[in-house]
Amino acid sequence: MALISYDDADSVAFAATREIPAPGLHHWRRAVHHHLRVRAGTTLLDLGAGTGVWASAFTTWFGVRVVAVEPAVAMRDRCAYRPLVGGDAGALPLADSSVDAAWLSTMLHHVPDLDAAAHELRRVLRPGAPVLIRSPFPGRHQRIGLFHWFPEAVRVLRTYPDLPRVRAAFAAAGFPVSSVEPVAQTTAPSLADFARHLDRRAHTPLQLISDDEYAAGVARLHAAAPHATGPVVDHLDLLVLR
Repeated sequence: MALISYDDADSVAFAATREIPAPGLHHWRRAVHHHLRVRAGTTLLDLGAGTGVWASAFTTWFGVRVVAVEPAVAMRDRCAYRPLVGGDAGALPLADSSVDAAWLSTMLHHVPDLDAAAHELRRVLRPGAPVLIRSPFPGRHQRIGLFHWFPEAVRVLRTYPDLPRVRAAFAAAGFPVSSVEPVAQTTAPSLADFARHLDRRAHTPLQLISDDEYAAGVARLHAAAPHATGPVVDHLDLLVLR
């Protein structure tokens, strides 16, 4: 089962605090476009679509048709994007060889059977189509601010699938080629803004540390915020598998 089960409060918090405004994602737009072969009729699967921010972005950026799949009812209720269907990574509600790319953003840690998910993606993707995974990976968190202010959350991150595990699962399913690159995003215009809008319910690693550990991180964050300058820029990995 997933590390957490998203309820209504979680989905509200996610929509309010995790949806990065489009100007903060221009590096992601460039990185994805480099790997996405856009042509007339291109269909992209957004797996674990959440509140639909990425599905909307890809539609706007690239003019592609996006099919959003989200397992959590609470997230689907908050998602304004359509078409949106319920389903999970182990049993995708899609026909064989029906999509031209798949996008998975910060959701691998919720997939209970990574091997089954990789095989399902191989089934629904056309030959040569890429799987694009945006994720924090264990051991590669040093440029993600959340783990600086809440170092105890690294303990949770270590339970996530690491790069060798993900690459092995997808290679076994028929995706032998992979590449990885860190991509910058402007998570917040300032550290003070980040601190002001932080909501524990929107972040799996924060939900799974203790109350005392969370309180200590909040104290560190608020103590530093008045003295910080510039935006909060994080780097998550983009793993591309073919």
